[in-house]
Amino acid sequence: MKNRKLLNSELNRLSPREFKDAEKLHIALVLDNVRSAHNTGSAFRTSDAFRIEKIMLCGISSSPPSVEIHKTALGAEDSMNWEYFEKTEDAISRLHKEYYRTIAIEQAENSVLLNDFIPDKTQKYALVFGNEVKGIQQNIVDMCQDCIEIPQFGAKHSLNVSVSIGIVLWHFCMKIR
Repeated sequence: MKNRKLLNSELNRLSPREFKDAEKLHIALVLDNVRSAHNTGSAFRTSDAFRIEKIMLCGISSSPPSVEIHKTALGAEDSMNWEYFEKTEDAISRLHKEYYRTIAIEQAENSVLLNDFIPDKTQKYALVFGNEVKGIQQNIVDMCQDCIEIPQFGAKHSLNVSVSIGIVLWHFCMKIR
């Protein structure tokens, strides 16, 4: 049996208006000083694909409109709800007030491996991802209620932030949906 590649017209894509009105996963993505606009654009596109609620761009993270973001977001910057915060602390504080469980995605002492973390379907989550070189600021890790680590087995023990976002959102989507 051969597999025929589907045409774009066969993918049943939502229009931007339908996307805005569609039910979302109760997940917020927080980008703590992500320096590459291409990684930010990828975060928008992946967040759209898994239909999460919103993105919070913090510190030096680029925000739309941006040619670099658009290059990888491919229009998802228009469908996704997003906000910019000068200080990541302010975004985390707001999320706590909105009853999100904040989770740092970071290599840290006492972190829980992603494959061992089972999300509660009734809980709202904020997933915090950090700078490509320095990771999440320690004071932000301290503010988070949990820490999840993606198991890695190679010499680098490092993933691109956009890859990490894809892995973690896929895990949450599969467990919650």
